[in-house]
Amino acid sequence: MTETALRGKRALVTGGNRGIGLEVVRLLGECGMSVFLGTRDLEAGRIAASAPDLAEVRPLRIDVADPGSVAAARDELAPAGVDVLVNNAGINPRHGVTSEQVEAAWQVNALGSWRVTQAFLPPMRERGWGRIVNVSTELATNAHEGRAGGIYPVTKIVVNAMTRALAEDLAGTGILVNAVSPGWCRSDMGGNSAPRSAAQGAASIVWGVTISDDGPNGGFFQDGEPLPW
Repeated sequence: MTETALRGKRALVTGGNRGIGLEVVRLLGECGMSVFLGTRDLEAGRIAASAPDLAEVRPLRIDVADPGSVAAARDELAPAGVDVLVNNAGINPRHGVTSEQVEAAWQVNALGSWRVTQAFLPPMRERGWGRIVNVSTELATNAHEGRAGGIYPVTKIVVNAMTRALAEDLAGTGILVNAVSPGWCRSDMGGNSAPRSAAQGAASIVWGVTISDDGPNGGFFQDGEPLPW
């Protein structure tokens, strides 16, 4: 899809105030889109959105783990909603996995993506066009050599399964849904030793927005190339 085709469309990026999410916001803005920078901390979102190259970006408070916050964000953008949704918000507990950490990761990574999608899907259905990109990880596949333990890849396996199920439900509606891995990137979550930059990870994600109307639906990709399930 050309940049011209995306110009003027509205996008929401959850977890958009830093790292890969902020780079996704920047790239979508460069496509001429009106971008809503989703953030739990509205002040942090305002600071991020104040960058000179983010003129068409507006911060939006949304805590994907809180149904009330998701509903409030939906209502704030109603009735138009958005044309593009990037479910990027995620957490990765590193120091042991307590039951509280498992619950938090489940609420943000898995149920959070589901909540936000269900909230912002109706206007896309009405228009007969949309793009939903669920940010996943290359660890969320049985083909990977190892998952390094922890709850994060488990929640992303669920995200992949939801992606495929939703894509089947939306087949023929003009809405394309795909899971995309940004790869291991240098960010607060990925750390400084990761081999890829946040910009590279963001470009992988934005590919899922720019696919043509006859593009893939219900797939799992990195850098535009299919990943095994």
